[in-house]
Amino acid sequence: MTRVFTVSGSIVIGVPPMTVYEAVSRPSDMGRWSPENLGTTADSSGEDVAPGTTFVGRNRRGRFRWVTRCTVTAADPGGRFAFRVHAIGRTRPRLRGPIATWEYRFEPAGEGTRVTETWTDDRRAWPACMAGAFDRLVTPGRTFADFQTANIDRTLRNLRRELEQDRVV
Repeated sequence: MTRVFTVSGSIVIGVPPMTVYEAVSRPSDMGRWSPENLGTTADSSGEDVAPGTTFVGRNRRGRFRWVTRCTVTAADPGGRFAFRVHAIGRTRPRLRGPIATWEYRFEPAGEGTRVTETWTDDRRAWPACMAGAFDRLVTPGRTFADFQTANIDRTLRNLRRELEQDRVV
């Protein structure tokens, strides 16, 4: 089977692009929508993000918890937000190397915004058999591409539910 390095999903949310960008570009809030991310650690950068801003993401899958060091690579208000994950660890992100890149694009769609979330596997140097074995071990028998496709879908649906609910209130 050919290894898939990039997956994405899109959804239309009934709010302007800037509203979605402002929500997604606050890594500390990502835990409100993501099935795996819990937000950031207390010592992470503040709310203002720009390319080069770093933060430590907190994550969980079942009983397993870990942290990641991330660097913002794009922060184009209302257009695009992206970051790369380049270190990981149980309590501190000590193991360094390319892990993944996450990107969010925001495009006007009628009276709302088409949000596209993309995950890219940056573990290009890993042999396919090693990546496959690791993926099946840590993602209940699936590849990371399959696992992240489901996570992206849940994240986008949760984001839409919250932002559209906020609009009505």
